[in-house]
Amino acid sequence: MPYSIHPVNILSANLPTPSIDSNGQGQGGNWLAFISRNLSGLALCSALATIGIWLGEFEWLQLHGFGTLTLAIIGGILVGNTFYHRLAPTANTGVQFAKQNLLRLGIVMYGLRLSTHDIGQVGLAGIVTDALVLSSTFTLAYLIGVKCLGMDRKTVALIGAGSSICGAAAVMATEPIVRGRSEQVTIAVATVVVFGTLAIFLYPALFDLNQYWQLIPGGPDQFGIYIGSTVHEVAQVMAAARSIDTHAADTAVIAKMVRVMMLAPFLILLSIGISKGAVKHQEKTIAKPKITIPWFAFAFIGVVLLNSFMPLSVKLKTTITELDTFFLAMAMAALGLSTHISSIKKAGLTPLFLALILFTWLVVGGALINRWAFNLLS
Repeated sequence: MPYSIHPVNILSANLPTPSIDSNGQGQGGNWLAFISRNLSGLALCSALATIGIWLGEFEWLQLHGFGTLTLAIIGGILVGNTFYHRLAPTANTGVQFAKQNLLRLGIVMYGLRLSTHDIGQVGLAGIVTDALVLSSTFTLAYLIGVKCLGMDRKTVALIGAGSSICGAAAVMATEPIVRGRSEQVTIAVATVVVFGTLAIFLYPALFDLNQYWQLIPGGPDQFGIYIGSTVHEVAQVMAAARSIDTHAADTAVIAKMVRVMMLAPFLILLSIGISKGAVKHQEKTIAKPKITIPWFAFAFIGVVLLNSFMPLSVKLKTTITELDTFFLAMAMAALGLSTHISSIKKAGLTPLFLALILFTWLVVGGALINRWAFNLLS
């Protein structure tokens, strides 16, 4: 069956396009109209992002797994379910722009935090461990969520991505592929917060037990890889590993960065899988099935390679990274503004139950995978 290509662009059609009007004003008029349409919403998202970044600097919140992105979406939900309805007529266009366009741009810029050097730091065992944890966790999410619990595929995909890769950032990156609703994304992020926070307190206790059991050999360094390959968010990985020692923290972050790097191929494979599923279940029609190409995933890979072989100055890289954090926080705030508590309540406890099963697999199955990879490949 023939296909048509449907790219997911980094920036969508909301951006102004060059043109010249009858008065010769050209593109400037379009940009003014663009700013006029989006200013209120972007200003609101910027304010919530700024508050999220400020709160994210507090050590107590960091130690309890509340990072900037989580705090931004919480702020958005609070405003979105109180007085946002009064602002929506003028702010909604800008909020949607932040949720869609700034999200993709933020994911691309996230590549500056990674390099191919990170792969060499964890070795073959670390790479295989990350790949097996990712693939097994997402597969388990689909089998249990869709086949056993009867959940909708979009929510399952978002929860599976958050658990198997890098928490909220993975949920946000997966949303354009599965085209999930705001409340579905929020539910997935909520599971990341709940079980990622639990991991911060659980893993140091597991390290003490491992001193006697030796299920995961290799001391703090290997246990750090275990943390990095199984805990949801980068901030949560840092919080859990720092409670053990600096060696565990170093290897945990590297293992986590390699896991994050697998986001792009994951998105590409997910897009292909969704397209094939659409073809399989499609009734005979003249219309061609669309293959969604996540171009922002390829751009993400390009930025990682750029950072690896043509590194920017430390000052410029720091500035761009801070801007990236701000864009992602704006996107999370926009997501929160678009989320209705009533929709989350309708989902019930089933998403949390699925996330609990995945968390249990990450702890137990992840430990077994780490042990096998260390013994066989180290």
